[in-house]
Parts: sequence; C-alpha cells; structure tokens
Amino acid sequence: MSSPATNKGKGPDTQQVQHVHYPFWFGGSASCFAASVTHPLDLIKVRLQTRTPDGPKGMFGTFVHILKHDSVLDLYRGLSASLLRQMTYSTTRFGVYSELKEVFTTARSSPSLPSLIAMASTSGFLGGIAGNPADVLNVRMQHDASLPPEKRRHYRNAVDGLIRVTREEGWRALFRGVGANSMRAVLMTASQLASYDGFKGVLLEKMRMRDDLTTHFSASFLAGFVATTVCSPVDVIKTRVMSAHTNEGMLVLLRRTIANEGIGWMFRGWVPSFVRLGPHTIATFLFLEQHKKIYRHLKGLDE
Repeated sequence: MSSPATNKGKGPDTQQVQHVHYPFWFGGSASCFAASVTHPLDLIKVRLQTRTPDGPKGMFGTFVHILKHDSVLDLYRGLSASLLRQMTYSTTRFGVYSELKEVFTTARSSPSLPSLIAMASTSGFLGGIAGNPADVLNVRMQHDASLPPEKRRHYRNAVDGLIRVTREEGWRALFRGVGANSMRAVLMTASQLASYDGFKGVLLEKMRMRDDLTTHFSASFLAGFVATTVCSPVDVIKTRVMSAHTNEGMLVLLRRTIANEGIGWMFRGWVPSFVRLGPHTIATFLFLEQHKKIYRHLKGLDE
C-alpha cells in the first residue's frame, strides 16, 4: 500500500510530496475499527432489507423493535462475522487498489480518475470473492433474530458459522450470492475508494485545502454519499439472496422482487444504508489516514 505523504509548510504552495509504501493490511485494519463503531447501523439496514410485510418499516421503528424484543447487545449481533469480513474483503480491496496505484504512479504523473475507477473495480471484484464467506455469515447472524424461532440458525460466532455451514450445507453455500456480492464490491470500491481519491485531489488542488482532518472528513463524506447511491440496488438483492433459506438464483429473485414490489425495492433502506455507510466510510478513511500518519511518524518521515 503506497501513498504520497505530505510535509506541510506554511501554506499549500510549500507542501512537499513524499512517496511512502504502506503495509498491505492498513485498509483492513482501518475498516475493522470503523465496523466496530457502525455495526448497529449495519444490522438495522439488514433487518429493513429483509423485513416481512408486517415488520417494522422505518429505521427508528426497527431500532425500537430490537431494543424491545431483544437487548442492546443484540445491536452487535454478528460482530465477529463483520470483523472477519473486513479482514478478508476490505484488506483485499484496499491492499490491491493501493498496490495497483503504486504500479501506475510515476514521478511525473498520477493515475487519472478513469484509471482509478478501473483499479478500484478490479480490487473490489477480488475483495468480493475473498470476503463472501464472511459476508454470508454476517447477513445470517444479523437477520437471525428477526426469523421465527424454528428457522433460526443460532451461530455462536463466525468460526462456529463457518464450520456449521460447511458441514450442514457444503462449502459452496459459503459462496452463495457471490455474483451479486462481487458486483456490489466492484461498485462499492469504485464509488468509494476512487471517488475518495478524486474528491481529495480536488479539495487539495482546486480548493487549496490542506491535507488534514477537515479534508479527509469532507472527501470521505462525499465518497460515502456516492457509494450508497450506486450500491443500493445490488445491496438489497445481495442481502436477500444470502439470507434466503432456498437456493433461489439471483435472476429469479430479481424478477420476483420487481413483480411484487415494483422498482421501489431498488432504494429500500437507502437512508439507513447512508446513515450506516456514510459514518463507516468517514471512519474508515479517518482511521486509515491516522494509520498512515502514525506509520510515517514511526519511520521518521514526517517533519
């Protein structure tokens, strides 16, 4: 993982760019920290996307329903699977994306936005495959409490879930929905990582902002908005495929969903998705930038 480090002078014109190669795992680590903060919002999003017609219909209603029928700790149901997902999915997509950026970055030029989107799409596709088993467990564990008692799976944690799914359904079940998940990962990484770099570049170069917390926050907020809008339709389908008790294919499920719900399903849960993905994107990039700052400090690269 590499990135230009900026040594700050008295103003934007005095900044010096320094090329630094960061550890491959920084993106996964930052994402784990972010997931620990935003997991309750992710759980509410999954419950809304998979709710029955008589279930709670809003974000606040779902939150109250969970507290009323379960407990505060149930807001963190499936956290182990969520962290495992970040260790696989996010480590891969962030790591591959950064390595590709390093390969195509020269002393005279940086990759263009279309090139960044292509790199992000490639790394997102690989990340979606790597993180699919943990994603299946994450969706199931978050959705479990909303099912009738006789249909609940009761995975104790991510490791228990991996063992049971493999034993009871075969290893192929861990890759259920991998098509939708990979598609979502491509869209997510392209709209999140590439747009963050794009927005950050505009803020630094056009708006003459400093490479500091304000810039990181602004760029990550905008990236979260873009990512939520682009990924919402695929996210809904992915969640339903992974939480299903049948082996219904993605296209069959898509046709049935359109027939029963019209096109409104595409942005079902958009608000909780943004409320979850917005803070998650912001937290991820803020943690990532702090990882880099600490690394540069330890290596004596900052003035």
